[in-house]
Amino acid sequence: MSTARRVVMHATGEADVMRIETLALPEPGPGEVRLRQTAIGFNYIDVYQRQGKYPLPLPSGLGHEAAGVVEQLGAGVDGLRVGERVACINAGIGAYASARNVPADRLVPIPDGIDDEQAAAVLFKGLTAQYLLRKTHRVQPGDVVLVHAAAGGVGQILCSWAKALGATVLATAGSPAKCELARQAGADLAEDYSREGWAQRLIEANGGRKADVVYDSVGRDTFAHSLDCAAPFGLVVLFGAASGPVDPIDPEVLSRKGCLFLTRPSVFPHNADPAVLRANAAELFEAIGRGWVRAEVSARFALDDVVAMHRAAQSRATHGAVVLLP
Repeated sequence: MSTARRVVMHATGEADVMRIETLALPEPGPGEVRLRQTAIGFNYIDVYQRQGKYPLPLPSGLGHEAAGVVEQLGAGVDGLRVGERVACINAGIGAYASARNVPADRLVPIPDGIDDEQAAAVLFKGLTAQYLLRKTHRVQPGDVVLVHAAAGGVGQILCSWAKALGATVLATAGSPAKCELARQAGADLAEDYSREGWAQRLIEANGGRKADVVYDSVGRDTFAHSLDCAAPFGLVVLFGAASGPVDPIDPEVLSRKGCLFLTRPSVFPHNADPAVLRANAAELFEAIGRGWVRAEVSARFALDDVVAMHRAAQSRATHGAVVLLP
């Protein structure tokens, strides 16, 4: 029986509840693959789960996505080979590990031209952007979209991909420097949402035209203004809560603000079906190949430095995609 080094938490709380433990790794079962992981993606949902905002049964690992090499096939696995480079999402909590057994139908091959770090950094975030831009609201040329937290990993992808689809991209971020990152990613206009009056300035700078769709992953600090920034009959998409959960909303508010639509989607249902996952990943990889999405890693941390990585992310000292290296 092999072993693997894994991040385990026995309680929720601050970053130091995470521990590195060496655990037994059994043979892959039917329909499973042993994956030797070479790069692990960080996503802010990892912080929420560590804090207990999204409860997990304890003890628990952390992490939703990784890239690596197939080392062993369980019984009944077809379409994969030992030595193949693959990436996974939604394969069960526990991607913060040197190796693990995962369901084969959760794996997607990594195409040539994309390295393991890029795949681990972009798959979760890219598939989030994919469903937001192509399914939740199918962005068309001439649309106006507003992206909050536009300097983050998902935010930058949303900006660049939406711009490539022909949209006018409005953006917010938490500092002037991060606003500049949003512009570099493709935003036409960007405002610092920590400054009073940002919503009015942003809409005025866009000639008074509001957004057909607002992508809000910030939550409490931006949500009320998201409603103000949406055009009549527009869509507000709340897909995260980096600043905290939003207060309960009276549905009548949506009517008063212009008969708005409001949704709270998630990447996991959009990729629950294996065939749909592969199709979505193919569309993402095509967007990367076209240069619409940049698969760039902004920071790397060793697995032993996982506590430092979470602290850096929470203090907003990181921007863009961050990976753990086993």
